[in-house]
Amino acid sequence: MKKIVLKKPVIYLSCFIAFVLSFGILYYVDYSNSKLDKKPEEDFQYVSRLFGSDDLPVVASEAMIMRPYTDDNVKILQNFYDYKGSEEQQENSITNYEQTYIQNSGVVYGGIDNGFDVTASLAGTVTSIKDDNLLGKVVEIKVSDKVITTYQSLSEVMVKEGAEINQGDVIGKSGESNINKDLGSHMVFKLKIDGNYVNAEEYYDKNINEL
Repeated sequence: MKKIVLKKPVIYLSCFIAFVLSFGILYYVDYSNSKLDKKPEEDFQYVSRLFGSDDLPVVASEAMIMRPYTDDNVKILQNFYDYKGSEEQQENSITNYEQTYIQNSGVVYGGIDNGFDVTASLAGTVTSIKDDNLLGKVVEIKVSDKVITTYQSLSEVMVKEGAEINQGDVIGKSGESNINKDLGSHMVFKLKIDGNYVNAEEYYDKNINEL
């Protein structure tokens, strides 16, 4: 019977390779665990804003809603139409145009013959500027996804579409409109929240977060 003789060099080589592989696997596992357990260094700073955003945000979450004018002599000429309001208030919140009665969806300000500067009630982006035959010049500013402000019956517009507007910036100047010829120089301010017009007089000096 023929004997099978194993060659010792082959056995030694196989054992050596197995040893090397085993040692390599153990080293890798130990190294990985040490990386996971190691605490991060403390000598760094967290980035709290986007790169390149050196300017202050246009819309501040703590902003208070301002009146759209700064002249103390400005007064209310027509109210916002509120179906819950008094009979007198409702009468003063309806516009009669060519025998058609229109309920006001904003507040009409005026009372100054020379007109007055119209300012941004809240910061935002100018999304629309129109020159309407009945309403005069109209500026719409998007404050957020839920809040939109509109400034109507302007004689001059001092902003451009797409511009970022800060609260208190002068938007334009009060003017006249064909739908309210008898009111003289005035401005209609509309505040829309969640798709509905609301009475701005009930929201002034409130935090924008309260909207």
